[in-house]
Amino acid sequence: MSQKETAFDIQAYMTHGVERVVSEALKATLKDPRESAYMLKFAAASRAASKKRRKAEDGGEHIPPFLIASITSQCNLHCAGCYSRCNHATVDAEPVRQLTGEEWLRIFEEADELGISFILLAGGEPMLRRDIIEAAGKRPNILFPIFTNGTFMDEQYFDLFDKRRNLIPIMSIEGEKEITDARRGKGVYDRLIANMDEFHRRGLIFGASVTVTTENIREVSSREFLKKLSNRGCKAVIFVEFVPVTEESSELAPGDAQREYLREEIARLRQEHPEMVYISFPGDEKSSGGCVAAGRGFFHINSHGGAEPCPFSPYSDVNVKNTSLREAMRSPLFTALRSGDVLLDDHAGGCVLYEKREQVEALLARSKAGKA
Repeated sequence: MSQKETAFDIQAYMTHGVERVVSEALKATLKDPRESAYMLKFAAASRAASKKRRKAEDGGEHIPPFLIASITSQCNLHCAGCYSRCNHATVDAEPVRQLTGEEWLRIFEEADELGISFILLAGGEPMLRRDIIEAAGKRPNILFPIFTNGTFMDEQYFDLFDKRRNLIPIMSIEGEKEITDARRGKGVYDRLIANMDEFHRRGLIFGASVTVTTENIREVSSREFLKKLSNRGCKAVIFVEFVPVTEESSELAPGDAQREYLREEIARLRQEHPEMVYISFPGDEKSSGGCVAAGRGFFHINSHGGAEPCPFSPYSDVNVKNTSLREAMRSPLFTALRSGDVLLDDHAGGCVLYEKREQVEALLARSKAGKA
């Protein structure tokens, strides 16, 4: 662990963030007895997990509270500017050599033992892997937000979300109909709204994920847009800052002024509308002592098992097929990123690891050369 990271107590910072999210989730579910009952149990499990992570930290080992798991490379949509397709991590055809349901279940079990409280299921389109989502439902100590385009919602999934309250679908929406369909495809907005109405009718919890760009930041943070989501029963809004993975799209990435505006808007929303949880990713990196990727606050496992610093930084020198989560977090690449200055560097917007990708590639090459 670096001297800078020792001075900034990253474990305390991340634990405080988890406690805030759990506290807001409890407030947001007070009117739903079943969901509130689960959240009370999860709050207790989250406190126990925080103690595990603190004990490990005191012993010199850092365990992040979050994990991002891209459980499939396949997706049925071609969203404009999709980082995953630009990185060739998402494809149309059914991929080969992806992790099996059994392998993902082992990962979830180990994450539970380590004290990881949240695993974000992503893709591709994660709901194409029903077997893995069913496996996740069997680990109630972990909350699984499922980042989905919402086009594969069916009766079986509605029943599963009713039985397994630790599975929270987070449906991607870009704002109102015009801008959502422009990015995601004609008819997607209407499908999302129909899904939300059905979740609301059944009394099931769901959230929304919004990719924030310089073009839609005012619309997606407006009172009108968020009120519509709230009225439909949405309980969480996750603002994901657009990360450019091509030079042509760099102007869409929010800069310092837009990020400060979003931070202030989220602070206001938390005060005025406690019926929803508001999260910004990556958020204000200055307050967290830098980027929290590479295992500081989270890391990413791709659909083939590669452990990567972040979905936006698809570099890996270790595969969880061949090692444990604990060992993956100690990989030479992750260790070099956490002990160096890359994660702490200032950057123009989007993602520091993408902007400093040549430095990350150099660290990866050094790691692989050390293994040769």
